Amino acid sequence: MPDKNTASAKFHKALKERLKTLLGKFTLPPPVFQTMQGEFVNFDLEKKILGCRFPVMEEFLNPYGSLQGGIISAAIDNTIGPLSMVVAEPNFTRRMDLKFSKPVPAEAKHIRVIARFTAQKRQMLFFEAEVLNESGECCATAKATHWIVNM
Repeated sequence: MPDKNTASAKFHKALKERLKTLLGKFTLPPPVFQTMQGEFVNFDLEKKILGCRFPVMEEFLNPYGSLQGGIISAAIDNTIGPLSMVVAEPNFTRRMDLKFSKPVPAEAKHIRVIARFTAQKRQMLFFEAEVLNESGECCATAKATHWIVNM
């Protein structure tokens, strides 16, 4: 278990408190998060913000030598998804709108995704996220709508 003061430890503590008996029904972390070598870098439950870092790996590059857009989308989903688990009952991504603004070159070591929970209306949850390069420049933004499911 990570140091209790790390973002990962704080996130997992909040996840256990939220899911309680449902925790054993889910594969955590999900295999795709592990394949992408994601890591939690900051978490603030009060502000409902989660930040993750993902390395830029050669196998995730497009023919132009930039991080493939689908991988960026997956990184966003792999940040909003965990955040959604600690702010609401079990839910799934219903819609995600993504806007790319700058390519992430192969030379980049990693990207950072910052996700924020913005609102809830009945069964719908709303999130925003931004993808930052190593210099802190925004490379993509997203808005997502999740739907709470009955378990």
